[in-house]
Amino acid sequence: MIDDVLAIPEHIRDAVWRTDSAALKPFRADRLVVCGMGGSAVGGDLARGIIGDRLEGPLEVVRDELLPGWMGPDTAVLASSYSGNTSETLSAFRDAGRRGLYRWAVTTGGELGDLARSDGVGVVGMPGFLAPRASVAYVTTVAVMVAGLTGVAPDLREELEEAAESLAGSLETLRNQAAAIAERIGDAPVVVHGCGATVAVARRWANQMNENAKLLSFAAEVPEVAHNAIEAWARDGRGFAAVFLVDSGLSDADRRRLDTVAEMVGEAGAPSIEVDAGGDSRSDRVFRSVVLGDLVSLALAESQGVDPEPVLAIESFKQRVGGQS
Repeated sequence: MIDDVLAIPEHIRDAVWRTDSAALKPFRADRLVVCGMGGSAVGGDLARGIIGDRLEGPLEVVRDELLPGWMGPDTAVLASSYSGNTSETLSAFRDAGRRGLYRWAVTTGGELGDLARSDGVGVVGMPGFLAPRASVAYVTTVAVMVAGLTGVAPDLREELEEAAESLAGSLETLRNQAAAIAERIGDAPVVVHGCGATVAVARRWANQMNENAKLLSFAAEVPEVAHNAIEAWARDGRGFAAVFLVDSGLSDADRRRLDTVAEMVGEAGAPSIEVDAGGDSRSDRVFRSVVLGDLVSLALAESQGVDPEPVLAIESFKQRVGGQS
């Protein structure tokens, strides 16, 4: 799994090539909706973080069986499912088709691939040898490029390719940084705080700690936590660890908010760990932070003797509800 994380720069390049090879037809839309669950959905969140204030229309992520009722013919939908058999994503894809929305899909195949091809929907194929959570760079890159096809975002191909090059030269530094962060976290439950471009990254960090290290971890957004969760922290932060994902693109006001929350959490007795993965462009910074979080989760798994690959509880849940992987 470490090899899969370290291959993310190549995943970005390959995703650009695969999107080009799919020859997707552009569709001018007022908004783009990414439908998916788990690791197949977080790429939509990360794409929104990468595009940031360059968005010219909404980019939303739907983690549900049905799309919101207000979505109309000017909405474009990207259905994302690594296996192609995620029940919620299949339902949302069919719902979009019934309502006449323009659709694309990103998948390795499965039922989603079959439905898309039978409906004449453009499909970006992903390689079939990864764990679904390891496909994050593919889904993120495809979502950014599809956003460009809708006019919701500019064409960021050059920035993505430059980010892949920059990231490839930073992997050893990120591995060392991850080991140090994991040592500070230990076996404590973690709250990962994001702000601005790192809000989506915080979700990814928490998800990866959940799946890889089997460690309770939660994502929180600054400044929102300063209006609620800070009260709980102030009561007693002992027994938890708090990570704060810093981004050089933060405004001065948001940086003050992040620093103040971190200071108050530290005063409450929780280790307060500030993390800056570095990078220049938004694509570079987001992907570096993703790689760092993935490496932290695997370092935590290793230190606690946990095998990160099996997701037995997830599979048990799907069997109990009769869903598909």
